Amino acid sequence: MTQLVKVQNFVVSRDGFGAGEDQTLERPFGHADPGVMFAWAGATASWPNRTEPGGSRGLDDYLTRDFAHNIGAEIMGRNKFSPHRGPWRNLDWQGWWGGEPPFHTPVFVLTHHERPSFTLSDTTFHFVSGTPAEVLPLAKEAARGKDVRIGGGATTIRSFLDADLVDTLHVAVAPVDLGSGVPLWKTPDELLDRFHADVVPSPSGVVHHLFWRK
Repeated sequence: MTQLVKVQNFVVSRDGFGAGEDQTLERPFGHADPGVMFAWAGATASWPNRTEPGGSRGLDDYLTRDFAHNIGAEIMGRNKFSPHRGPWRNLDWQGWWGGEPPFHTPVFVLTHHERPSFTLSDTTFHFVSGTPAEVLPLAKEAARGKDVRIGGGATTIRSFLDADLVDTLHVAVAPVDLGSGVPLWKTPDELLDRFHADVVPSPSGVVHHLFWRK
């Protein structure tokens, strides 16, 4: 079975930003409102944090349910893991997610400031420096034949796209403009030289952009 490198369910604004400006501990997405950006997924029957029965079905639900399918490792940028910048002042910070992170796989955090690995529940975080081409083999080995997800943020995804290391890409475009922030693209047409693409509007208001390598 082919081991794929995938981007799944990554959300950007209509003007192409994956997060807003001025990230803080209280605002992981900067001035972007995650309640608006991720409303489509949170409304589905398969949203993992759902506490009440019900929820929407259809494509939004399928993509939410498929998020963890056959994923053996994740690569993320440091700013997805932490709001802190520069050298680690202490090692108390262990991510936004508490003692039960939602990944359930090894996670490789790209950073210029490495720190010891640690495990929370069934997720082990490794802190690695290097280029996408240098880090990807580590994740593939840890994935044990399963797929590798490039989890974000936008800068990390763009670095893997620019290195031509992504096989499939799903981006949900939310019905909101941010004006500024961390961009994934100016237009999705930037990827059409390397990828086939389908564009599927959803009743939830998001537009799903699905790309696969030519």
